[in-house]
Amino acid sequence: MITRLAAASLGAALSMTLLTTGAAVAAPAGTPSTSAQHVTVSQSGNYPGGFFTSGNMAASWVSSGTSDLTGPTHFTVDLPPGVTTDGAMFYSTPYDYTFTETLSPDGRHLEAVLTGTRVVGKSEFMKLSLRTTPGVPVAGVITVTAANPNDTDPTGHVSRYDLGSGSQLPATVQAAPAVTGLGTTTGPGAGGTPVTVSGSNLAHGMVLVGGVPAAGTCTDTACTVTTPGGSGSAPVSVVTPGGTATAPAGFDYTGAAPPAPPAPVVSSLTTTSGPVTGGTGVYVQGANLTYGSIAFGGVPAAHVSCGPSFCSATAPAGAAPGLVDVTVTTAGGTSAPVTYTYTA
Repeated sequence: MITRLAAASLGAALSMTLLTTGAAVAAPAGTPSTSAQHVTVSQSGNYPGGFFTSGNMAASWVSSGTSDLTGPTHFTVDLPPGVTTDGAMFYSTPYDYTFTETLSPDGRHLEAVLTGTRVVGKSEFMKLSLRTTPGVPVAGVITVTAANPNDTDPTGHVSRYDLGSGSQLPATVQAAPAVTGLGTTTGPGAGGTPVTVSGSNLAHGMVLVGGVPAAGTCTDTACTVTTPGGSGSAPVSVVTPGGTATAPAGFDYTGAAPPAPPAPVVSSLTTTSGPVTGGTGVYVQGANLTYGSIAFGGVPAAHVSCGPSFCSATAPAGAAPGLVDVTVTTAGGTSAPVTYTYTA
């Protein structure tokens, strides 16, 4: 089992098992997205086959809704028997995100969680090197999935490539998930409680406890996860390529809540001025910025995406030419301001 965390410190390892394949139905052709926030996934590459025992592939995605994609986006890659990988490299700039990947011990199942805002129309990808066993014919299907809790349109979330025929398979839509219960419903605010989430069509799922991803993995009928820290009563949901299902009862945190994260610190802006009409792209550098929101003179910025030490945003319109304070706010508080100048 290998866990990597890009653009942040290395997190705790997850206990991984191979996912089973969820039920699927044929995708309707030419149906427009019904979700304002939508992500579509695809794959391509120089796949191994014939005399070639190695190759590579890219799992690609694009925010294709009518508004920016927010919230954690969960990706999975499942490789057929005889095909393995050492992990993925995520390609995107700027570094206004966190990207965590976990690889199963057999090298055939990869999960990744991407945070940060995905601007409409922006394409990104992760690349995987593939290996096969010498002398063993290459066959089977590579499946790539994507899921996001704010995406209510299940189309475009599953991509399949048949190594045997060397062709993309028809699009499918995973059946909608259902959650029937939790094996454990209470635990300390510090987190770390093992919980089994039961239901159906949960494969390729991500469990959210109070909106925060929980470390673990899902089969078609159950997810086994470890709770993140929290307080009070938190809803538990499973987000899959087929949709989102919420448990009938939530998880109750007991005792003290985990300490708040460190306060955000803003050290500089890469662009310090722009027209009062707004629309200027600005990069914010600093520390402890993950999940941050940005304000210019108290007015929220647009297209905000924050990683640990870097945010991107678009300046809103100003009330008048002159100096305004720019701040970043997270669960740890609000940063000391830096100044930005609106010009006439």
